[in-house]
Amino acid sequence: MKRICLGLWLLITIPVFAQNKMVVFQSDFGLKDGAVAAMKGVAMRVSPDLKLYDLTHEIPAYNIWEAAYRLEQTVPYWSEGTVFVSVIDPGVGTERKSVVLKTNTGQFIVTPDNGTLTLVAASLGIAAIREIDETVNRRKDSGKSYTFHGRDVYAYTAARLAAGTITFEQVGPPLPNRVVTIPFQQPVLENGLLKGNIAILDIQYGNIWTNIPAELFNQLKPAYGDNLHVSFFHNDKKVTVVDAPYSETFGAVAKGKPLAYLNSLMQLSFALNQDSFAEVHHIGSGSEWRVEISLSHKK
Repeated sequence: MKRICLGLWLLITIPVFAQNKMVVFQSDFGLKDGAVAAMKGVAMRVSPDLKLYDLTHEIPAYNIWEAAYRLEQTVPYWSEGTVFVSVIDPGVGTERKSVVLKTNTGQFIVTPDNGTLTLVAASLGIAAIREIDETVNRRKDSGKSYTFHGRDVYAYTAARLAAGTITFEQVGPPLPNRVVTIPFQQPVLENGLLKGNIAILDIQYGNIWTNIPAELFNQLKPAYGDNLHVSFFHNDKKVTVVDAPYSETFGAVAKGKPLAYLNSLMQLSFALNQDSFAEVHHIGSGSEWRVEISLSHKK
């Protein structure tokens, strides 16, 4: 009886991250040809019961950093057991490892270990990581294809995992709980100077999104209307300097004028009201872009 009770207690108290038959795809393939459809076709041949979704296929070609950002932006909103496929793979066919990472929150990410996991591994944590055993987890008769691992290895392995055809342990051998990372400016506050990375552009509108969280920004005790003096750097070369009032809404400033605000992820961001900050000031995003910010309280 004690053993039965202990077993029930373990089932109740230890989280079980079972696959849920959902696969979410991300790539830099675009939708102009059949590459995405081919990956989904491979998945559906594994199991027609799978539910297939798209994160995005508009990652700029070879842009591993943006792939890393989109995973961090999206993965936390999906339920445990969801399997993600991320194929931004400029090193396809080389010695980079093909892996499946299980996050501490129970999602799985199937991808080359080339920096794509930089952000999500840090924010969600690594429960475990395994290298894909291609002798088992590779589409049949694809062994001589070296340039489309997204179809032949990643989509196939993800579908088998999501469908429950294989367990996570059957993906392949375990690896140390670390991944290839891309260096970037971490958000810090030093002597009243905020430093952070330009993580991404809100590309539709040209807004600048940093990785500086509201909690860190609020240590400056900002009030709406306070002025932020912002320097933008690319590879440590200063590109431009802009003064922007901290604002609650875009309409708090005149059309075309700059403002600072907290975006939907509660991170410090910059915009021009009804114009593109990125285009006007020639600002990009990625690991090589950063900002330095000081604040002047209004009188």
